[in-house]
Amino acid sequence: MVFTSLVLGAAFSPTGLIIWLIIGLVAGFVASRLMGAGGYGVVGDIIVGLIGAFIGGLLTNLLIPDANFGLIGSIIVAIVGACILIAILRAVGRAR
Repeated sequence: MVFTSLVLGAAFSPTGLIIWLIIGLVAGFVASRLMGAGGYGVVGDIIVGLIGAFIGGLLTNLLIPDANFGLIGSIIVAIVGACILIAILRAVGRAR
């Protein structure tokens, strides 16, 4: 119980939230430029980056369990995940 509250307290701190938003913005912006998506606006880039970070984190955890890449590594993982998300969004958009 104590561990859960410590983890949740650290995860939802204002500083942690700001860092997540910055990583999401950077990852979404870079991924949209790499994929030639033209950008989704500030909010759209943050959303794509955050969901991409989640996807990249899941894939990285499957390939390299318990890995810790630091801030730069986290941004790279988020960019890769955001690129995967953009590719999925394009494939679903074309299927309609």
